[in-house]
Amino acid sequence: MTLVDDRESRGERDGAGSRESDGRKGTGRGGPRAWAAHPLRAEFLRGIAPWTGAALLLVLGVLLACTSRRWQGGWGETAQELHTALVIAVPLAVAAGCWQGGRERRRGTEELWATAGRGPLVRLAASALPVAFWLAVGYLAAAAAAMVATWPYAQGDRPQLASLPAGAVAVGAAALAGHVAGRLVPARPFAPLPALAVYAGLAWAEYASTPWSYLSPSQQLGGTVVPVWWQPVAMAAWTGGLAAAAALVYAARRRYTALLPLAAALWAALLLVQNGPALWVHNTLADRQVCDTSVTPAVCVNARYAGMLPQVTGALSGLTGRLEGVRHLPARWADRPGGPRADEVELPMLTPMGWHQVRGRLVDPQQYAWEALAALQYGDCPDTQDPHRAAVDDAVEHYLAPSPFTDDFDARDARGSAADRAELKARLVARGHLKAMGEAQRRAWLSSYFATTRDCDAKGVPAL
Repeated sequence: MTLVDDRESRGERDGAGSRESDGRKGTGRGGPRAWAAHPLRAEFLRGIAPWTGAALLLVLGVLLACTSRRWQGGWGETAQELHTALVIAVPLAVAAGCWQGGRERRRGTEELWATAGRGPLVRLAASALPVAFWLAVGYLAAAAAAMVATWPYAQGDRPQLASLPAGAVAVGAAALAGHVAGRLVPARPFAPLPALAVYAGLAWAEYASTPWSYLSPSQQLGGTVVPVWWQPVAMAAWTGGLAAAAALVYAARRRYTALLPLAAALWAALLLVQNGPALWVHNTLADRQVCDTSVTPAVCVNARYAGMLPQVTGALSGLTGRLEGVRHLPARWADRPGGPRADEVELPMLTPMGWHQVRGRLVDPQQYAWEALAALQYGDCPDTQDPHRAAVDDAVEHYLAPSPFTDDFDARDARGSAADRAELKARLVARGHLKAMGEAQRRAWLSSYFATTRDCDAKGVPAL
């Protein structure tokens, strides 16, 4: 009986030893059980860290949805909006990091952590990096959602992704710097204060025109520019280097190690400040025109919106059809940076989005055609206030591309003073004369009319 018991006891011990050996193999370095038991797993997957990323995604999602009319449909506008969103994302990251940084002292577990085998820098990284990681993921997720929302409505440009990694680094760096601030001042009411200070600095940089503005991660000159290849690298070195230097000064045993990231940050800042506007170059696609030469004048749109050419041509089809055979017209309507060239008139602007176009569609084709005709009629000529010219211009406008508000203006003048009613009568007479002309006579008259508009000659306008 004793022998059996001894064997059973040895078998149990052998089984236990085998299980312990298997456990050690499963939890070895790099094994799946090692990560399951690692302290960072709880920090990454539980607690405040994942929720900060979700909160940032929600905030940016709401903001982007509320402003979608001005960016959805243009890759440059989408990139600009995501860049501007850093004005909100970075202060929120600072506040979240600051809150996390004061956690241990508020809980009263700071002395317990000090007895751990790890050094202060490792303990700071274990607490700060999960928050920084999830906030960066939240920003990138919002950026990805914005890109997906733009994709169906893009009209000719290409995605601009160069600044997104630098933006994610700026958000993560803000969380790390906020964590250090929270360690220094762990009081709950303190967390919003550095966030407000950062927000004020970023907002100032958006409107200030100083070289220091180019140190802001949210600074951009517009949707028609793209960064030079090294600008995102320098911006990431500037923001990430500052945050890393702050963490090393606070927690590293050898604080002089902070000099390396600090030197990288200062070098990057010097590059950003010295180069200023040269950090951004015009999108080469914005200098190209895509034209429909089957009509006169030809219709040209910026290549960034090449997909909108059929819509624009269709909106102007009534106008170009009535101008067929008319002489002394410019060669084309053009939509190029810096204004039209010789023998061109400016096409009504397709940007900023939300005015003439929303999500790749013209909002009001009739209004668009009327504004295109106004460029033909007046160009850069000053308003002469000549009553004869006003009546003739109104007749041409009413025949070629009437304003959507013409009937409202006529009704208002009919109820107005005697002078208003006299002007209305003169306009109606001029409209009737132009409409009553034969096709050949009207083309000849319109040719004479447009010959005077190019020279801003009010006295030479033919009578009606």
